[in-house]
Amino acid sequence: MKIAITGATGHLGNTVIQELLDKKGNDTIIAVVRNKEKADKQFPAAINIRYGNYNDYASLLKAFSEVDKLLFISSPSNDDMERVVQHATVIKAARDASVGQIYYTSFSHADHSTISLAKLHLATEAAIKVSNLDYTFIRNPLYSEVFINASLKESVASGELVTNTGKGTLNTASRDDLAKAAATLLCTDGYRNEIVDLASSHLWSFDDLAETLTEASGKKVIHRAVSQPEAIQHFVASGMPEPAAEFTAEMYQAISDGDISQTEPHLTKLIGQETTLKEMVFRSI
Repeated sequence: MKIAITGATGHLGNTVIQELLDKKGNDTIIAVVRNKEKADKQFPAAINIRYGNYNDYASLLKAFSEVDKLLFISSPSNDDMERVVQHATVIKAARDASVGQIYYTSFSHADHSTISLAKLHLATEAAIKVSNLDYTFIRNPLYSEVFINASLKESVASGELVTNTGKGTLNTASRDDLAKAAATLLCTDGYRNEIVDLASSHLWSFDDLAETLTEASGKKVIHRAVSQPEAIQHFVASGMPEPAAEFTAEMYQAISDGDISQTEPHLTKLIGQETTLKEMVFRSI
């Protein structure tokens, strides 16, 4: 069995490969990368490294040769129109290379999400269906690391978290947990032409995050809920570029509206114990 992973030098792709190695199977693992020199330093000799660029159909066609299972990690571009074109190129190359099954990292509950990036993932899912490739759509929730990272030290210093999430709850998972789940799916027969939603089985709120920060730091941290315009103003004043501030406030508003408060059992079934909010916070600060 030949298993290929695109975006292999990124955090998610790299961790999937490490998980596959840890399983000590007999599969051939192929890392599809833009920078082979970087990959040569990053991966052991057991990994088959192939060049593949989402903007270069010919390179992808060659990289996908004789691949049985392809983990297609979505493009990191910030331009969704560019991502649509790149994704179509990947899918066309996978089809023309006769890839056995494509596993695409989509977005949790994309069918009804109001978060703008869901449209891109639905478009990609549709393109994969049009290709007639066998598929598994791995619908990942937002990464916990988007919200829980070293920047929280600033909130500890100021004593407050400022968001427009209100009392809304959200569903996130760590990249490591999602990588473990993806590796398990790649090593498992089945899930052909199915959607596997990896939304966490647990929800948390920014009130919960403030309480956990207080516990972890020993300093009182509160969650100050503001309106969406006030949040944008606060983020810009804190040094965030205006487009990023607007996107963040849009995402927070979706949280306030309950857009990503759905839970699913699949992640826990695939990996066992999920990383908790407390564990994430203690690692971050």
